[in-house]
Amino acid sequence: MWDPVKYIPLRSSGDWYMTIGGEAREVWEQIGNDNWGQQPYMNGYLNERYMVSFDLHYGSHVRTFFELKSGLNSFRAGGPRPIDEKKLDFQAAFLELGTGEGPNWIRLRAGRQELEYGSGRLIDVREGPNVRLSFDGFKVMAKVNSWRIEGFAMRPDLDKPGFFDNAPDHQVAFWGLYATKSPSNKVSLDAYYLGLDRKRATFQRGTAHELRHTFGARLSRPIATERPDWDFDYEALWQFGTFGAANIRAWTVASETGYRVPRVVLKPRFSFKADISSGDHPKSEPNTLGTFNALFPKGNYFGVLATTGPGPINFIDLHPKVEGTFPHNVTASFDWIIQWRQSLEDGVYAVPGFLIRPADGSRARFVGHRPGIEVRWQVNPHLWLQADYGIFYAGRFLRETQPGRNLNYWALWAGYKF
Repeated sequence: MWDPVKYIPLRSSGDWYMTIGGEAREVWEQIGNDNWGQQPYMNGYLNERYMVSFDLHYGSHVRTFFELKSGLNSFRAGGPRPIDEKKLDFQAAFLELGTGEGPNWIRLRAGRQELEYGSGRLIDVREGPNVRLSFDGFKVMAKVNSWRIEGFAMRPDLDKPGFFDNAPDHQVAFWGLYATKSPSNKVSLDAYYLGLDRKRATFQRGTAHELRHTFGARLSRPIATERPDWDFDYEALWQFGTFGAANIRAWTVASETGYRVPRVVLKPRFSFKADISSGDHPKSEPNTLGTFNALFPKGNYFGVLATTGPGPINFIDLHPKVEGTFPHNVTASFDWIIQWRQSLEDGVYAVPGFLIRPADGSRARFVGHRPGIEVRWQVNPHLWLQADYGIFYAGRFLRETQPGRNLNYWALWAGYKF
């Protein structure tokens, strides 16, 4: 039914054309004991997202893209967060110039745009929260043989709740170079450098100017679709720089290994994640900040807990998962996350990177564990429904630093895309 808006010719020659796309999404979220009891009540609220895009091609060398977003929040105790509400603004508005199609090409893109690389552990569009993340700046993209290379210089947008009032955050500069080698024997290689400059960055040890450099690499193999096979996603990186008068020395290693059997009932996939990221050691290393910075990670980094619970900073986790496909395009998954602190001198941070529970002298390492379930029904190519449920059982560290109540979360999703 949407085919007529997917190709609207602007010239009789056919190489000038426009494509229109859009999305509507409704989510009811319910969080009990947010931050393990700092908000000791059941907070239920409705998030609505509406987006529409216009992709215009003026021949093979010039393109403009515009996307509007509207995120609305109702009923949340304490009011909407910046990730919950944005009345109306541009999610994207850029001009792209390029050499055209072919085995090798180069393109320049300037304006407001999204960044999304690799698995989303470091740079993602923030799909889970109601308001997606965008950046303002420049990006150069090139295809050279089996390599795709992108370089960018950006500032993240500050999401304000009003109408067309977003602006780049002049307190933060973000730049980088990201290269991906096309699959050889189904294995892809990513290699990257990322730079971050924040005028005011806050970690447990304090607030100061942060200049951080990140070098990393990723090896991945896709999930099997035709015959039983292994898949994996392994990533490691090193960070260095300065934090005020101190140096930065931080790191992370992330791994996921899975096995899928697509030719049997339910097409099950079994997977196991094991991840670790560094925390700070201010007593033994007073002149070196050891806290890893996850930069701009995906909102649902740890699955169904979405924007609640701990983030990928100063942590060790083990994460088994089983998933399957049922009749009528229904998929379901069950996972269990077990999490510890990597450094006993550093606290627990949220997914966006701010401190939500300081160490407070506790020597307990165990943060807690969380079982979660997700069920999704792809009704047709456009409409989907989803339900999530999870409980984060507070471990010894949370109980010692108080409050240490169990956090629970559930959500009902409905979305339509064209």
